[in-house]
Amino acid sequence: MTTRTDIEDFLRPQRFAMVGVSRDPKDFSRGLLRELRDRGYDVVPVNPLADVIDGLECFQSLQAVKPAVEGALLMTSPRETERVVRDCAEAGVRQVWMYRAGGQGAVSPQAIEFCRKNAIRVVEGYCPYMFLPATAFPHRAHGFLMKLVGSYPAKAA
Repeated sequence: MTTRTDIEDFLRPQRFAMVGVSRDPKDFSRGLLRELRDRGYDVVPVNPLADVIDGLECFQSLQAVKPAVEGALLMTSPRETERVVRDCAEAGVRQVWMYRAGGQGAVSPQAIEFCRKNAIRVVEGYCPYMFLPATAFPHRAHGFLMKLVGSYPAKAA
């Protein structure tokens, strides 16, 4: 189960990959990419179908990212997530965040199990916007509602 400590630890490194970031400039993932970069994170886009995203070099795989990253934020389908966590293990990525705001998002039970068996820390769902300081109202409201219903991650004991 994901804790606030898992989330804080993921957001602590300043360099991580965003796997599955869209080529569509109006897509949610592109807005999140820009927001994270505006906040000082060195977010590296990974999409096998793009060479450049938002003026940044886009890598076709995690293994191609140089210099290597510590973490990977997955904006993929659950089926793709299962493949990508194997790429993470091969590339030495030790932290994974499987994005989810509504629905299943990138979360895959098989991928979570793979991460656990391979010593990869995993954030199982959630939207990073909810955990950024001074985030916009809709994201704060989303976090508040999760607290009300008891699904907001607790601090590790």
